[in-house]
Amino acid sequence: MNKRRLNLLALSTLSLFIIGLDLLKFSQAEIKAVPPIEKQIKLPVSRLRPDIIKRLLDREDINSAVIHIERGWKQQYDEYMQVKLPSNQVIEVNKISQTLKNINQRVGKKSALIYAVPTADQLDLILVLPDKPPIHKRIPEAKKEVLTNLVTKFRNDVTNPSSSRKRYLASGKKIYDFLVAPLASELKSQGINNLLFCLGGGLRTVPLAAISDGKTFLIEKYSLTIIPAFSLLDLQLTNITKTQVLAMGASKFQSLEPLPAVPLELSNIVNNNWKGKSLLNQDFTLKNLKKERAKYPFGIVHFATHAEFAQGSVDKSYIQFWDKKIRLDELKSLGLNNPPVELLVLSACRTALGDPQAELGFAGLAVQSGAKAALASLWEVSDGGTLALMLQFYDKLKANPVKSEAIRKAQIDMLKERVSLEDNPRIRGAASSELHELDELDEDELSHPYYWAGFTLIGNPW
Repeated sequence: MNKRRLNLLALSTLSLFIIGLDLLKFSQAEIKAVPPIEKQIKLPVSRLRPDIIKRLLDREDINSAVIHIERGWKQQYDEYMQVKLPSNQVIEVNKISQTLKNINQRVGKKSALIYAVPTADQLDLILVLPDKPPIHKRIPEAKKEVLTNLVTKFRNDVTNPSSSRKRYLASGKKIYDFLVAPLASELKSQGINNLLFCLGGGLRTVPLAAISDGKTFLIEKYSLTIIPAFSLLDLQLTNITKTQVLAMGASKFQSLEPLPAVPLELSNIVNNNWKGKSLLNQDFTLKNLKKERAKYPFGIVHFATHAEFAQGSVDKSYIQFWDKKIRLDELKSLGLNNPPVELLVLSACRTALGDPQAELGFAGLAVQSGAKAALASLWEVSDGGTLALMLQFYDKLKANPVKSEAIRKAQIDMLKERVSLEDNPRIRGAASSELHELDELDEDELSHPYYWAGFTLIGNPW
């Protein structure tokens, strides 16, 4: 009897097992038949927790606050770029401070790093000095909404070539009073002359060069750089003056405004102080970029073309080549990291004002492209104004291998009315009827920050 029951039980178990296998096969077939849910791209938000930052800084744990900032902003850039960005792993205050000291000894510039973290309740500033304890300042009146309104007004003033000096100095001073003035005495006492800004949302596209104390522009006191995070910098130092320039661009486009000064821009870069090669219009292709870089490891790549850091996800932003648009998420395909490009220059780009995703694209340009640093404009400057700035910049870079100092000197030359397109021997005789507009820009007009303040160095400033 027991044996018969055992046989029946075994038979029942086997039947259930077979039925289960059939059901499993059926379920898997059904699952495979259902089309996959399309992946939705979520735009990144700041990964910083304001409550954590406040708690850490309230107990004067600046090191932990910096680690939280570095990790949070790196994650934000990773998510926007949809890739895990390379990190140098330097995120602790004492290591950042020691790194700054080591670099300062090699390049002769005394650098400091400023973190600016805007929140709904206050602005927190952290100053990291070379081989000195960090300093924290909190500005309760600089709430994020207040800062956003100030930045919008300031950019509107600076990007209007007709705005008065009094107007843009006044609006720029309000930002200076929040962002720099609380740290000014420490910067002066330590002899700092090169500032790296690691900025939170709403501040990443401030034209820092043009903010002022009401009389003197910030660029007159310091060379300036913005960085996405210190841990995202390529800290290798090389002498950029020993490299060559690959200058590429287009003067005409199918659906975009022409850039008639581009031929002059490219020829002046490679035919004067710099060795290199220029490729114009139909030769400005991704294929030719890779071909030329395979022949020679050009350390500077210059694109004189339209580029835009737009609202929305990373694939909305682009650099216009002759035959196609290269989206921001395709920048790695340019191969600028192998071998590494010291400097990528975009001389005619623009960034959507006040858009957090556009800010991430602009501030993350260098690390996303694979270049150690990038020079780009926050707004589209007139063709003649761009030509004037670029001529000065490349002259200064040959004599000043610290990139941030080269752009500083070029900007100062313009604001001090030392630059003119009138009777310029490098332009006269070369200009065609298409370039008649260049004659209209004299040194007085070019001194307005509209023409020089938008050009911003991103990444490794040395």
